[in-house]
Amino acid sequence: MSEARPRVWIDGTLYADAADATVPADDHGLVAGDGVFETLKIEPWGAFAIGRHVRRLENSAKVLGLPTPEESAVREGIAAVLAGRDFEFGRLRITWTGGIGPLSSNAAYGPPRLIVAAGPAARTSEPGRIVTVPWTRNPDDPLSGIKTTSYAGNVRALAYAHDHGAGEALFCNTRGQVCEASGSNIFLVFGDRVITPTLAAGPLAGITRACVIEQSGAVEEDIDLAAAQRADEVFLTGSLRDVHPIVAWDEHSYPVGPVTAAIAEEFARRSVDEPDPA
Repeated sequence: MSEARPRVWIDGTLYADAADATVPADDHGLVAGDGVFETLKIEPWGAFAIGRHVRRLENSAKVLGLPTPEESAVREGIAAVLAGRDFEFGRLRITWTGGIGPLSSNAAYGPPRLIVAAGPAARTSEPGRIVTVPWTRNPDDPLSGIKTTSYAGNVRALAYAHDHGAGEALFCNTRGQVCEASGSNIFLVFGDRVITPTLAAGPLAGITRACVIEQSGAVEEDIDLAAAQRADEVFLTGSLRDVHPIVAWDEHSYPVGPVTAAIAEEFARRSVDEPDPA
């Protein structure tokens, strides 16, 4: 089922319907995946953690060799697509591409293009199921850990998960360590100890991941698949998932335990108290 068409802002122009918004066929974000993006959750009070998302977008742009976007322009686009919205919870996407470029892998000519889009989304309410996919992340890839518009691998992995009765796909890395899910980070609970894979293992440095580490005292630690699946509790974090308990991972089952519940409650409270954390 398709979602409602989002409102879109492109380089200062607002479109009430995404069908009216156009990008040239030679935009390098389309031709070569030469672009970066961020996804934010929209709550009744606005978008969460704008500052942190903009800083990560800037870092991703630097890694990809693109100029960095102006935060004031990003915030202008966000304000434009959120003004007069008729939904309380939704998804906001910021995309920054290389702009016009050749029909090849040579660098874009520019200037870069800034696209901000927003539309309604469903909250994640039920505990989830994940499946380990047969493909791996490469921590030594130069683009490891950044959000580029080259996202087809995640699309394929998520389709695999759906085909196997799960809602999310879990990647290990080329070293056999647990890495991340297709659109979220993973946390493991052993007793009262909470761990998540290190950034050296190749996951995205998730915004919600960072908030949970700060709030819960979770530690970063590399762990192989077999050891990870012996956890007492498992949960995912993501911009629209928040803290999402997992009850099944491959053939393993887990409870929605007290540690996960407490972390989820604390994150929800702080999201309201600190909607744009430093």
